[in-house]
Amino acid sequence: MPDLLLELRSEEIPARLQRKAAGDLKKLLTDALVNAGLTYEGAREYWTPRRLTLDIRGLNTRSADVREDIKGPATSAPEQAIQGFLRKAGLASISEAHVHSDPKKGDFYVAHVVKPGRPTEEIVAEVMPGIIKNFPWPKPMRSGAASAKPGSLRWVRPLQSIVCLFGPEHEETQVIPFEVDGIVASNITYGHRFHAPDAITVRRFADYIEKLEKAKVVLDAERRKQIIASDAANIAFASGLELVEDEGLLEEVSGLVEWPQVLMGAFEEDYLAIPSEIIRLTIKTNQKCFVTRIQGEEGLSNKFILVANIEAKDGGAEIIHGNGKVVRARLSDAKHFWTRDQGDLPDLQTLEASAAKFNLDLKKPLDQRMAKLDALNVTFHAKLGTQGERVARIRTLAAELAKVTGADPALVDRAVVLAKADLRTEAVGEFPELQGLMGRKYAVLQGENASVAAAIEDHWKPNGPSDRVPDDKVAITVALADKLDTLVGFWAINEKPTGSKDPYALRRAALGVIRMLLERKVRLPLSAVASDPDLLAFFHDRLKGYLRDLGARYDLIDAVLTPDADDLLMVARRVEALTAFISSEEGLNLLAGTKRATQLLAAEEKKGTAVAETVDPSFFKLDAEKALYEAVTEAASEARQAIAGEDFRVAMEALSKLRGPVDQFFADVLVNDEDPAVRANRLALLAQIRAATGTVADFSKIAG
Repeated sequence: MPDLLLELRSEEIPARLQRKAAGDLKKLLTDALVNAGLTYEGAREYWTPRRLTLDIRGLNTRSADVREDIKGPATSAPEQAIQGFLRKAGLASISEAHVHSDPKKGDFYVAHVVKPGRPTEEIVAEVMPGIIKNFPWPKPMRSGAASAKPGSLRWVRPLQSIVCLFGPEHEETQVIPFEVDGIVASNITYGHRFHAPDAITVRRFADYIEKLEKAKVVLDAERRKQIIASDAANIAFASGLELVEDEGLLEEVSGLVEWPQVLMGAFEEDYLAIPSEIIRLTIKTNQKCFVTRIQGEEGLSNKFILVANIEAKDGGAEIIHGNGKVVRARLSDAKHFWTRDQGDLPDLQTLEASAAKFNLDLKKPLDQRMAKLDALNVTFHAKLGTQGERVARIRTLAAELAKVTGADPALVDRAVVLAKADLRTEAVGEFPELQGLMGRKYAVLQGENASVAAAIEDHWKPNGPSDRVPDDKVAITVALADKLDTLVGFWAINEKPTGSKDPYALRRAALGVIRMLLERKVRLPLSAVASDPDLLAFFHDRLKGYLRDLGARYDLIDAVLTPDADDLLMVARRVEALTAFISSEEGLNLLAGTKRATQLLAAEEKKGTAVAETVDPSFFKLDAEKALYEAVTEAASEARQAIAGEDFRVAMEALSKLRGPVDQFFADVLVNDEDPAVRANRLALLAQIRAATGTVADFSKIAG
């Protein structure tokens, strides 16, 4: 079956848009082909900084014929209705219609219309102009003479040429001609802008990709990434170094070059006194270069890896020189930021009130920055006050949380008042992603306690499902206080997440709280700090998702999680114990018996049947009643004691002893006895079973 080759070539496409744009193009075209009645075997998209390409294999040569039955009026209908039916169905006379019969409505006309399929070339030529003109670029632009006309093409950068070829793998292909703003589809493309600027005639995908390679264009983005990663690792190794890998940077750089050429540059070793994180971000952000380190060591080397798009005649010497000049200039700026952040601010006398408020020492640089943050009244949120006011709230909350976590309250307080200070440093001003990390470095330089320094860095964490959780008690306390203040505050002003919108990352904050509570075994009654029932329900939703991701069954979570459950660590432990119990034979059997008891009891309660408030042994008629009563009484007592000791496994084992007595009870006893008092007493016994098992979970919510 024939294949389709499509290329849209333009001036530079921003690297961050290339992958998505290629995927959008594939979806838009393949959807349009399928909607037109065509099928295909496979499609793959490709992209470079200057082109989006599709290779669609096994495409039909024409769409299938479509048979359509058009129902018409009754055979007795007036002539006007019959003429309208003929026009709608495209029939010349009523003799071309068929008569169908309906037992109730009688005879009526039906037109059996066959719409013949269309050639694939015609369909592609019809849909492509619309796809190109309505392509979902985030910020398209107009260009050229045609841009003055209404409705002219808007593209991410000026569109320069279109290739559209269709045909079998081993025969001649043909151009599918269509035109967009004066650009006509053809079989002509162009290679590398500098190395191979001349026109290239192509026939099909294999021929196209081979000729592009000769014209210094690597079409496959994944292959460009492999070339860059491999060559960078090799050139570093040859110098006794190793590449510091960066997948995000690799993705970006592969979108900047069509013919990757990997080179190594260097900067003065004096700059290595700057923290490695600043060096790495400076070189990455400004020059899109990779950093290296000495093999087997943590610190960076003064060599960096750059990726050029041309094979330079001088072996890349001029390119390396140019990049080196820019890197050194940027590192000089970074060194300036680093040095200034360790010095005194010029207006210390204006910061004394803020220093007193937070018990800050204005002889220390980081303390000065916190005082400055407060004195400037930097807004956190219009309805939640300034950053200084927020730190004061976190400070109060952290003091209470320290009683729960067991952290040193003095260290917690010191960590809180310095945690946001690096927001006023020049290094964080230049690189906001270094918040916390720079605060830790500056804290160490001014002699802060190790736990305080760690808490300053880690109070932002965990910042996502894969981010690490703080492990120092001081850091855990400050991180919890920071996230809980955010959640409580935004709930108070009714700025809650809605649908997919979560501008303040409140879902991430709640998940961070949950992970810290569960992974660091923190017993915190959330209702004490998050009294809003909606916020507690929000935590419950996030907890359900977290536990499901860990493999917990949805019904078991529901069986344990009550609306007022505010100790999430205990909820997680109950789910864990219940999961193990239900997986055992005793658990499955007890579940069946307990569900039978609770369902029967619920049905009678719904009917208004009397249930005794307590079980009276004097009404027992059968041994099975007495045996169950004694078993429930004993099991309930053991389960309560185990739960009081937070040993849910033992509680489950105690309840499992009910399996035999429950089975025997239902085998021997008719609950709905004719005597109302006996019936009410037996229902009370079932209620006792429900209450005993309910201390661990609501068994009625468990599937099976």
